[in-house]
Amino acid sequence: MPNAPMSLAGRLKLPGLVVAPGVFDMVSLRLADSFGFGALYMTGFGTVASHLGLPDAGLATYSDMVGRVAAMAGMARTPLIADADTGYGGLLNMRHTMRGYEAAGAAAIQLEDQEFPKKCGHTPGRRVIPTADMVRKIRVAVDSRQSPDFLIIARTDARTTLGLDEALRRAEAYAKAGADILFVESPESQEEMRRIGSAFDLPLVANMVEKGRTPVLTRPELEAMGYKIAIFPVTALLAAVKAMADVYRQFQQHGSSAGGTVPLYDFADLTTLMGFEDVWAFEQRYAQTDPPTGNTP
Repeated sequence: MPNAPMSLAGRLKLPGLVVAPGVFDMVSLRLADSFGFGALYMTGFGTVASHLGLPDAGLATYSDMVGRVAAMAGMARTPLIADADTGYGGLLNMRHTMRGYEAAGAAAIQLEDQEFPKKCGHTPGRRVIPTADMVRKIRVAVDSRQSPDFLIIARTDARTTLGLDEALRRAEAYAKAGADILFVESPESQEEMRRIGSAFDLPLVANMVEKGRTPVLTRPELEAMGYKIAIFPVTALLAAVKAMADVYRQFQQHGSSAGGTVPLYDFADLTTLMGFEDVWAFEQRYAQTDPPTGNTP
């Protein structure tokens, strides 16, 4: 049996950037899990889109999301960082969310300081709750977990509406409240990212959203700025949707996949990825080999 993967808490103590690609359904989860990343990121945007077909605008409930966490974390060998929006309510909801996500197997939970209903971090119109209210939420989160290895990522969305200085003040307050990892969402330049990177000793998250508000940088650039985790929440989703759109357009225009130019994943490889080889081995091992007994109709 292969060795168990390193925990996220253990990985963060080692040098280097942890690259955490976004996963949004069980196919993307199984595929990303096969690459040996330091972590995977259960994107709220992608999971809500895939599971419910809805925008990431506070419409998904705790029950919707904790089931996705359990399914993904239960299948993955790679540590899973799970988006939990605002904790799905007040302080009692926060405790319930922490206990549920930890029991579901997440390695880390991401909590943000937006007002309800929350919005995607790279869209306009986001508003944040008072700092003191988020500090109380983080304190409840810290007190509610069973293991210190279940990490708390505190995200502030204050940059877009209140400016970077306020976002930095909030991140400092969240660190003092007990957050393990800080996430200052949507800085708008490399200079702002450098300021964030130099301001804290805790591990920092960089959110790399193509055509979002933040520059998408290389691994060496992020490491030099002081970031420890780089999440790429929607890159695979964007690639998949583009490929599907091209395939459906081929069907609409030509009525067949014959002559199509979209690169396709090999079907035999897909059956392996989804676990069919285990099914076939099981059937071969337990196939009925003796003649049937008893009366037959």
